Order: sequence, then structure tokens, then C-alpha cells
Amino acid sequence: MKRITIQGQPGCFHETAARCSFPGEQVEILPCDSFDQQFARMAADPTLLGIAAIENTIAGSLLPNHELLRRSSLAVIGEYKLRISHVLAALPGEAPCDIGEVHSHPIALMQCGDYLKAHPAMKVVERDDTAGSAREIAEQRLRGTAAICGAGAAELYGAPLAVVVLYGLKILERGIETNKHNFTRFLLLADRSRAAGFTDPARTNKASLVFSLPHTQGSLSKVLTLLSFYEINLSKIQSLPIIGREWEYRFYVDVTFDDPVRYRQAIEAARPLTSDFRILGEYAECPNPAI
Repeated sequence: MKRITIQGQPGCFHETAARCSFPGEQVEILPCDSFDQQFARMAADPTLLGIAAIENTIAGSLLPNHELLRRSSLAVIGEYKLRISHVLAALPGEAPCDIGEVHSHPIALMQCGDYLKAHPAMKVVERDDTAGSAREIAEQRLRGTAAICGAGAAELYGAPLAVVVLYGLKILERGIETNKHNFTRFLLLADRSRAAGFTDPARTNKASLVFSLPHTQGSLSKVLTLLSFYEINLSKIQSLPIIGREWEYRFYVDVTFDDPVRYRQAIEAARPLTSDFRILGEYAECPNPAI
């Protein structure tokens, strides 16, 4: 059985992504209150796996998670892209017109901005977790209060798929997210000493890299030109300032490649142009899910 740490309460999108990443396998989900707690838990127990959101097509990158990964002894062993669809859930007997407060994570609330603007009587209340908001409403029997969360938890808690019940709640509205092209990319993580056992070199075609550059003219351009020369596709680049080193930046880069040999050549050619160069993980790219 795989033991997988997640950030969030049971039924959250992290749990859905964790279970979908290992279809047909037995997994034990270990919830954590925060990403900091999750990474600390994995550092204390190298046998644990983890899954952590790294970017969303609407909200953008989760910048703190980039730094948590860089400072850890973990390696990226895979990725999973999950279509994010939100529902409005409340206690049985409630209707949308009865709802005075809507609880959810700030990013989920932002992703449902148009729906909330169309219902100005619903006061927005930020919470730490989507599924945790649903659980709180159910456990405290909060009338006139709804949660924005995912519908997948209904199956987790044993409700038949045809029954719109979530934590004892009723789903009032489905698909309330503003943009239907709403996806989150999650990284699968393992202790670096065990990472090789979870990846297949024959399928590996993506890598996550991190490096810093001197504050000199054209330093980034040289690296990008080199990657292009070796026919390495740059799928993402994210910069973060280096604290204490004014106007210097650390770059988190995702690349994809068809030829492992040319990828290795590109890596060796890039190292002398950078500082603190690290390969955070090499793994198989996850295809984009259907809408």
C-alpha cells in the first residue's frame, strides 16, 4: 500500500489527484493542515509519498511550493493534471436563495467569481480548505451556509454516484467555476533515495530544474538559446527573487524532450552558465485532460 501525504482535508482535490495518480492501487491518504507540515512529515519519514499542487491555469503558480521543494530532499517522480470543477453544497432542505454565507479556500472563491457576483446576497468567507469547509458546515449543522468544493468526495464517503450528497450535504449547483478550462497540475513526490523506483526511464520525457543566474546582461538568454539549440522544449519558467541578493533571481524551469541524449547534453552545457543548478526530478509528462 502506498502512503501518500496531502495538504487538506479528506475529500479535497489533492486526495482526488493522489488516488487518480495510482489507479487500481491501494493507497492510504495522510492529510496535513499545511504544505509546510506535509513537507516536514515527508522529511521525517522517507517511506512516504506526497502530492502537491504546483500551478493552476487560472490562479497561476503556487510560489511557496516551489521553494519548499527546492529546500527539501524530495524528488519529483511524476505529475497529474486534474480538471477542477466546483459545486455549491449545503445542508439538505436549503436552496440557493437561502444561502447567506459561502465558505471555501480563497483560490476556489476566486475561480467562482462570476457565480458569486451573480449572487450578491452570499457573503464570501475564506477558509483554509475546500473539503474542510464542507465538513465544518455538516458537522456544525450551519444553516444558511454553503461550501464551494469538489463533488468527488461524495464517492469517497460512500454515497452512490447518483445521490447528490456530500458530507451529509446536498449539492445545490454544479460547475459554478467561471472558466471551464480550469486545471491544476500536481507534482508527485518521493524521497530522493527512493525516486528511481517510481520512474520508468523509457517513458521519461520531462524534467523540472532550478538554477540561479548572475545579474549580468544576457545571462538568461544564453541558457534559453542553449536549450533551443539542443531542441529542448521549455514548457514553463518561473522566477523568484533570491532574498539577500538584490536583483538576482532563481529560475524554476520545466522542459520536455524527445531525445534523452540531447537532453543530457543540454544539461551539461547549461551547468557552467548557472549557479546552484539542480534537477528536481525527471519523469513522464502527464497528458492534458479533456474538458
